[in-house]
Amino acid sequence: MITVENLTQSFGKKIVLDNISLDIKEREICALVGRNGAGKSTFINSLLGLLPVHQGKIAINGCTVTNKSREWKKSIAYLPEKFMLYPLLTGQENITFFAEALSKKADTARIESVLKSVRLWDDRNVQIKKYSKGMLQRLGLAVTLYQDASILILDEPTSGIDPIGRVEILEVLKALHDQTILLSSHHLDEIKQICTHVAYLDNGKMTKYTVDEFLKTVNLGGMGS
Repeated sequence: MITVENLTQSFGKKIVLDNISLDIKEREICALVGRNGAGKSTFINSLLGLLPVHQGKIAINGCTVTNKSREWKKSIAYLPEKFMLYPLLTGQENITFFAEALSKKADTARIESVLKSVRLWDDRNVQIKKYSKGMLQRLGLAVTLYQDASILILDEPTSGIDPIGRVEILEVLKALHDQTILLSSHHLDEIKQICTHVAYLDNGKMTKYTVDEFLKTVNLGGMGS
């Protein structure tokens, strides 16, 4: 699903990602973990084609990530840490706006389905300026899920959310049995709850573990977001 081979990314003389490789298989939920400044954002932006590959290769569902091809983009949907929504619109109006940006006509049945999946159907007609941060994050997730991509990349989906909101997000993610997910996180409890693997970035190198291997092997002192 996601294959990274010998990826090196640098800014000037500073090497941020040093000849890293990673293979995320179908239906795996892989946490992307590392201290502040470890290169997580650089890695995600490389996967999304936002940063040109300095050295190495990235493939999504067998399609090489390049600016010249759009085929790989059909397989991937991205939820940034801060999703820009429209506060004066309702939840349903927001997701309809983004749906129509993808195609001329929104699929109303799919909108209903994803809003129900994130438990926002009953609040669909409420202006989102009245939503809690957890509700806003679930709405952003609904917009991402609407795309029906086989691969989800989620950047800190529970960042800044209260404990109840975090539980709600995690319950939604647990129900996504058919998607392959790369989840940037620094919450070990949620990694243990929902992830199958961990991709650990440290000093420009990346190692993939099962969650149990990661907890037993890696010194987690000082790990940041």
